[in-house]
Amino acid sequence: MMMFSLDSIGGNGSPGKKIIGLLIHNIPVFILIIILAISWKHEFVGGIFFILAFIAGCIFFDSFSGNPGSLVVIAPFFVTGILFILHHILYRNT
Repeated sequence: MMMFSLDSIGGNGSPGKKIIGLLIHNIPVFILIIILAISWKHEFVGGIFFILAFIAGCIFFDSFSGNPGSLVVIAPFFVTGILFILHHILYRNT
């Protein structure tokens, strides 16, 4: 997802503005890194957070009203959330 933010460093802006733009475009990536760190320690909670990130992405990208291409980008969040929850359920006794 960080590759999508590389378009912010093009253009005629100053280097400072380009760096600020790059950081702003990477806020969703930083949030996903935090969710992933939580998921490693608490799988069920992390799975719920990934599913919430999927729902937030659907709302933000208007995926339900004619923008199906965005589902290619955000569908892995849903799959990851389901897999973390399944792993928690299947392996909680071991």
